[in-house]
Amino acid sequence: MEDRNLQKGVGNLVKIPLYIFGFVLLALVFAYFTFKLMSFSRTVDVPDLYGKSPIEANELLSKKGLNLKIEGEDYDSTIASGYVLRQDMPAGSRVKEQRGIKVILSKGPKVLSVPFVVGETVDKAEAILLEKGLKLDRIINVHSSSVEKDKVIAQKPDPDEKITGKITLIASSGPYAVTYYCPDFQGKTIEKSQELAEKLGLKLKITGSGENIISQKPGPGSMVKSGDVIELKLEGE
Repeated sequence: MEDRNLQKGVGNLVKIPLYIFGFVLLALVFAYFTFKLMSFSRTVDVPDLYGKSPIEANELLSKKGLNLKIEGEDYDSTIASGYVLRQDMPAGSRVKEQRGIKVILSKGPKVLSVPFVVGETVDKAEAILLEKGLKLDRIINVHSSSVEKDKVIAQKPDPDEKITGKITLIASSGPYAVTYYCPDFQGKTIEKSQELAEKLGLKLKITGSGENIISQKPGPGSMVKSGDVIELKLEGE
């Protein structure tokens, strides 16, 4: 009887470590699956933060379970100082919750006024603006009989005005193309022909030798306009 009770007690002692081992194993399995479940957190769309204030950007991100991280500042003439200029993850990208979205805030334009570019060519004016950290918004071309083609006639804003956005330039596209009947150069001297062509804004291409014109192309009475080339042939070969 005593032997049987002894064996029963020893059996109970052996079962205790087995219970502990089973409990620990169960806890490890549970922890593993909990970790795997947490690693598969849901993804969300990144909102568009461009032009938003830090407060607005933070509110938009918080609604998505994301965090705002301000990484620095940069100059820009289109976005007011203190507002979001760039974000590291494009709007619409899919990211996991709790992700930090990095942004760069605008410091505003590098200069407080616009350089004077009236009278410059469009290409040179744009280069001057870029050197100042300014962006050319658009170029409005208008005909002008007094300003050479591709030169700046006016600008907005003016140099004494504070920058409120991009720069607009008004540039000359030259005078209106006036069409008229081509004069008769035949029988005229080179000197007389050149004087007449200059008055009409025509260009001459003269071949042959001598002083008097014997033929022309296009012929007299043809429709021509300023800047056209008239081919004239002299009496000698």
